[in-house]
Amino acid sequence: MLEGRHLSVAFDGRPVLDDVSLAVAPGERVQLAAPSGTGKTTLCRVLAGYLAPRTGEVLVDGSPLPKRGPCPVQLIGQHPELTLDPRMRMAASLAECGASEEELGRLRELLGIRDAWLSRYPHELSGGEMQRICIARALGAHPSYLIADEVSTMLDAVTQAQIWQALVAEAEARAMGLIFVSHSPALAARLATRVVELPAVPGAVRGY
Repeated sequence: MLEGRHLSVAFDGRPVLDDVSLAVAPGERVQLAAPSGTGKTTLCRVLAGYLAPRTGEVLVDGSPLPKRGPCPVQLIGQHPELTLDPRMRMAASLAECGASEEELGRLRELLGIRDAWLSRYPHELSGGEMQRICIARALGAHPSYLIADEVSTMLDAVTQAQIWQALVAEAEARAMGLIFVSHSPALAARLATRVVELPAVPGAVRGY
C-alpha cells in the first residue's frame, strides 16, 4: 500500500497542499483530479520522494521511502527534457534503471523505442521519443507504484493510445499501483478504477 498521510506543502509561506491523505493499493489505477494549478504535480513529486512535505509522511507497506537505492515509487513527469541528463546518450540513461539487457530490450519493443535513438543525446530526439525513454527507464526500475503526471500530452492520439495500453498492461501484469494525472475525461474514464479529488486550499499558490 502506498500512503500519503496528512501531507502539507507550502512555497514561500503560501500553501499548495493542506492536510492531504490518500492510499493506493497494488493494482489500483487512481486518477488525481483537480483544476489546473492546484497541487496535483506537487502531490506527485511528494509521493515519489522528489519533494519533502512540510508536514506528513509517505509510506510504502508501512515504511518510509528509501533515501538510497531504487525507489518503489517512480515518477514520470510531463517534461522529459527536464528529467534526462543532456550529457548522456539514451543507452546510458536507460541503463541507469538497473534492468537487464533482456528486460530493457523487452521494454524498448513494448514502447516502440528504436535502436537508432540509443546513440543519441536528448536534444536529438523529439519530446515524444524522450518520453518513451523516460517511461522505459521508470518501468525498468521495477517500481511497486508508478506515477504518471500528464505523460501523454505531447503525443499524438495514436501514440497516446499505444503508450497507455503499454502502461496498463505492465501495471496489470505486475499488480503495480498506478497514479495518473490527465485532463482528458475520456482517457480518465477508460483508465481509472478510482478518482481522488484534491481539495481546494484557500489562498493557495497556483501553478504547482
